[in-house]
Order: sequence, then C-alpha cells, then structure tokens
Amino acid sequence: MEMKLSPLHTGFKIFIIFLVILILSSPLSGNETVKGNEFDKLIQRLIHDGFEKEPIEQLFSNKAVFFTPEGVSSFFIHTESSLNYDQFTSKKSLAAAIKYMDKYKDELDRAQKIYGVDKTIITAILLVETRLGTYLGKRIVINTLSTMAALTDESLRERIWDSIPDKKKPKKATFIKKVAKRSKWGYAELKALIKYTKQEGVATESLKGSYAGAMGISQFMPSNALRLAKDGNNDGKIDLFTHADAISSVANYLKHHGWKPGIARQKQHEVLFRYNHSNYYVDTLLKISDKLKG
Repeated sequence: MEMKLSPLHTGFKIFIIFLVILILSSPLSGNETVKGNEFDKLIQRLIHDGFEKEPIEQLFSNKAVFFTPEGVSSFFIHTESSLNYDQFTSKKSLAAAIKYMDKYKDELDRAQKIYGVDKTIITAILLVETRLGTYLGKRIVINTLSTMAALTDESLRERIWDSIPDKKKPKKATFIKKVAKRSKWGYAELKALIKYTKQEGVATESLKGSYAGAMGISQFMPSNALRLAKDGNNDGKIDLFTHADAISSVANYLKHHGWKPGIARQKQHEVLFRYNHSNYYVDTLLKISDKLKG
C-alpha cells in the first residue's frame, strides 16, 4: 500500500532540504572567514579618525574589497636590485619612447614649459613605471592598502607570513619590523586614497595598481596623488590614468622636490631618487633621458 504525504509533511521536507543547502553554502561552513571580519578594527579606526561611518561601512561591505595576503606578501620579498632595468634602454623600448614623445608632444612641451622639467625625464619615468601606460597593474589598490594597514593585528600578520613561500621568507624579526613600519605607512596611504577618490568622484574600489598600491600611468601613491597630481588637460578632474594628467603630475612632483632647468647631474639624481628609492632606477632614467636627447 502506497503511503502519501500530506501537504504539511511535504512542505516540511522541502524546508529541511532548503535549510541543509543553505547551511552547506553559507560562508560560515568549514574554516572560511566571514567577509569583512579582517577589516572590522580598521573600519572602526577610520571612523574614529574622522571618516563618516556610513560611507566607510558601505565601502568595506563591497564584495570587491577584501583581505589579500597573497598580493601583499610580495611586498616583503620584492627587491629593486632584482629587476632587469636594461630592458628599458633597449632599441625597442627607446623606439617606443620616441614614438610616445611625438604622440604626446603638446602635453610634454606644456609640462616642460610650466614646471621646468625636461620632457625626456618625464618620458623616461613613464617608460620605466608603466611602459608608457601599457602596464598599469591589476591589483585593487584599496585591497592592498587595507590589508597592509590591518597588519597591526597579529593574527593577520601571521597570515601574511604564512603566505610567503618558505624559500623566499626573510628572517622573522626582519619581517615583523618591516610589517610594523609598512602597516603605519599603509594606513596613511589608505586614508589618502579614500580622500582622493572622494575628491575626484571616483569609486574607490575601481582603482587598480601595483603590488605596492601605486596607481595610474605615473604610478603615484595616493598621498602623492592627493598633494601633487595635476590636471594636465584642464578638464576639471585629476585622472592619473590619462596621459595629460600623468605627464603634468610627474613634472609637478619633480619640481616640488627640487628639479629646476639646468640643475647639475648629481642634483638630478637626488630628485629622481625621491620618485623611487633605488640607484638602479635613477641611473636607468638618466640613461634613457640621455639617449632620447641624442
């Protein structure tokens, strides 16, 4: 004899199945972490420091914003000396730079006239930083800076440590010391990023950049974007992802740090070192500039 379930039993059975599916698919299952937990302390810190509660909570509730240990771990194993700067003085790279100077002649000439910075130096920086705007980085800037800023939390710091490949791990004491310094730096840059994007009416989570949080064709950190970036095409906005603004911003940055027409070679080196604290980097810029002049 076939047993039939009443509508009540059938409904209860469906409810149980639905509940099981919901539990299995929940972020709370297994060892997964509830999204946003990593940044709870950071959110409260930002609010305490004067940022409006609702916009900050809304920003960090965005699914695009999350803790990213794998990306930030690169920051603790990266060394400038390991980069191949010779690639930027190759015939192919120099040919691209010459073509760029011709294409953006008006923008470069204007920046050189206003800020007194040689256009070959501006071009050299853009070549080395982003291959003249063709490689801008793929990491979401707020994720990089928020992750860095959140490392005052020891458990989060350990997650970064664990994400570094064993063969590339620095000494633990060195790592901890660097984390303390970079966490403070990351928090300052995060605040600048939020202010900059609000100022320019840009969605904070939309900006992508380097492993360190530098963004745009000129690879400015947010604090420099906020203080020294310029509107090169006079459209009323500062967009470092446009060539005119990137060119003027680089020129203004160098002028701010002491570049003047006709300055001595050693002084040029000192000013360029402010852009990137690497002698390899600066020597390459000067070589490129010389070749572009020649």
